[in-house]
Amino acid sequence: MSGTGGTGRGTGTGTGTGTGTGSGTGPARRRVLRTAGGVVLGGTLDALVAADSARPESGLGGRLRIAAGEPAGLYYEFGQLLATQLRAVSPRLECRTLATEASVANLRLVHHGSAEVAITLADTAWAALTGAAPFGRPLPLRALGRVYENYIQLVVRADSPVRTLAGLAGHTLSLGAPGSGAAVTGGRLLRAAGLTPGAGIRVRHLSMSDAQRALVAGTIDAMLVAGGVPLTILARLDAGFGIRLLPLGSFLPALRSPAPRRPAPNAAVYHRVTVPHGTYRAVDAVSTIGVPNLLMCRPDLPDAVAAGIVRVLVGRAGRLVPAQAAGAQFLDIRSLIDTAGTPLHRGAAAAYRELHG
Repeated sequence: MSGTGGTGRGTGTGTGTGTGTGSGTGPARRRVLRTAGGVVLGGTLDALVAADSARPESGLGGRLRIAAGEPAGLYYEFGQLLATQLRAVSPRLECRTLATEASVANLRLVHHGSAEVAITLADTAWAALTGAAPFGRPLPLRALGRVYENYIQLVVRADSPVRTLAGLAGHTLSLGAPGSGAAVTGGRLLRAAGLTPGAGIRVRHLSMSDAQRALVAGTIDAMLVAGGVPLTILARLDAGFGIRLLPLGSFLPALRSPAPRRPAPNAAVYHRVTVPHGTYRAVDAVSTIGVPNLLMCRPDLPDAVAAGIVRVLVGRAGRLVPAQAAGAQFLDIRSLIDTAGTPLHRGAAAAYRELHG
């Protein structure tokens, strides 16, 4: 579903069906979304919105594609849970979760009409809105809400002599898949540490699963990922040979500072967070960088569709918590509307006003 009723094909590599079930019921003070708050998609989008609004008991139908991320990551798990809950309130809705390289790829899919909704890091969304690298020109996008916290996690083997980001000079680092937000944030972190890819440090762009295998094989010395805590793929590594996280919190001022010939960063997209002690077996509490996850769409997404998604986010919040998002849930009205400077979609903003009451 696009706002123009297009039928562009998603280029995500997966065809996830959103089978996550969730188990919570959400706080009692939140309204539970009934079938009237479903989502409408397809070539006759406006007609479907009007028809189903007249028959609220039927729910809404059509197609919704959620550009998510790698199957082992937070984005994909959240996308599956969201798809499940959208279908629960609108059984005739065909809702798919697309496996992708994550943030950058997701925003491009939405921009080109190959997906309707995208999950992204807030700093990647800001880069898209301002035309900063890697986008090259501003993309017209809007936020539906702020959903989860991402923890930037820079991982080495437990027996590695490297203790700091700067200590990776002369080593090999996986900075995330080419279309990932981790690659964008990681590049900024390297510059903040005075490291130049190809000169001070060897950089590879690997998916999380490929980076996991490379770290086990010793062909890379570190991997940077963005996700929840504990991140499933890191827990597996930790269960094998043990891991350590390198501290990144001290780079917060540098990340927030403007760079020559680049749009000024939005300071709201970065903040200091702590990976708690015991998240992984031998990991003490580590200060790192937090970046919110945003749910994004095009400005021409119909208001009724945006509002329906918001009502699911609010009314079914307790069923939208990925297992790897422990302690990082943002799904209440006060935090959902805090989109780190990215403008809300008009229909989403109207729904928040209605629900807030």
